[in-house]
Amino acid sequence: MGTIKRKTQVRREQIAQAALEELAEHGPAELKLAPIAARLGLVISAIYRHYSSKEEILNAVIELIGSRLEANVSEASRISENPLARLEFLLQRHVALVRQNSGIPRLLFSGEVFGGGSGQRERLFRLIDGYLARVAEIIGEGQLAGSIRADVDAPTLAVHFLGIVQPAVILGHLSDGRFDVARHAKKAWRLFVDAAVPREEG
Repeated sequence: MGTIKRKTQVRREQIAQAALEELAEHGPAELKLAPIAARLGLVISAIYRHYSSKEEILNAVIELIGSRLEANVSEASRISENPLARLEFLLQRHVALVRQNSGIPRLLFSGEVFGGGSGQRERLFRLIDGYLARVAEIIGEGQLAGSIRADVDAPTLAVHFLGIVQPAVILGHLSDGRFDVARHAKKAWRLFVDAAVPREEG
């Protein structure tokens, strides 16, 4: 039974990934099951065995994005005990995730999400809010260690951290990639560090 569940989970993730790739080309409004099935070498009925509608697939894509953000946070925690090093690593992974999956901004900024009544807007809010909470935890550890200013609110600084990426992603999306998100993130990271690191008195 466990093997069947694992296979089902793998297939569901494969479908969500294929849908994310389709979103990069067509956006949520034009998302169709046939191209998703074709990417996986499946028939449409095989998709329906896992998801009953396009809305369920979009929800699965949101969950996939959330799981990858969570995986990035977990990996950052493993690579270093230094909170600033973890935040820099997390920033790099966040940028890479968006650059490698251009369907993410097409989903996030779509009318289907912001104007729909399917609960996707609330799902995205919970996803981003949870991610910010994890970033705030890392910042709080840095404040306790003295490597990050203790006189700033950790959740506010977490939003500031996310702000390195999100406006740049919008510009990258609007410019069809002409705006270099990775280059911007490197420069903005230095500004973030200047603002977050305690100043030496002297």
